[in-house]
Amino acid sequence: MKPLTATAALASVLAATDEAETARAHAYQQGMPALIRLLDVARRHSGQSAVVGRFLLGLYNGPENPFDLTSLRALDHSLLEDCLLLLRMDNQPAREIHEYLSNGSVLFAELHQAYGQGGAQ
Repeated sequence: MKPLTATAALASVLAATDEAETARAHAYQQGMPALIRLLDVARRHSGQSAVVGRFLLGLYNGPENPFDLTSLRALDHSLLEDCLLLLRMDNQPAREIHEYLSNGSVLFAELHQAYGQGGAQ
């Protein structure tokens, strides 16, 4: 196997960077609507709201709000897909999850009040 030239190595790195940026943009494009839908569900206090609220809090501050992945089994398929889209967006975040929203700090404080440690199960 022939070693890469400096030009070929640079081209390879740039291609990988472009590919990663494209994937990140795609994840954002799908993840933001999912975030809005999930917040709406979490704020409704319906049957699946507690699971969604705890999932969002886990992304927001995992050490303070641990999340049991098996609880995702209680979600409808569309909500599970939204969780996966949001998780993909948050995999290499451009910012913290609450910072994607203009009033995110307030919204996540409300979620913490409802579903944080000792909140609704």
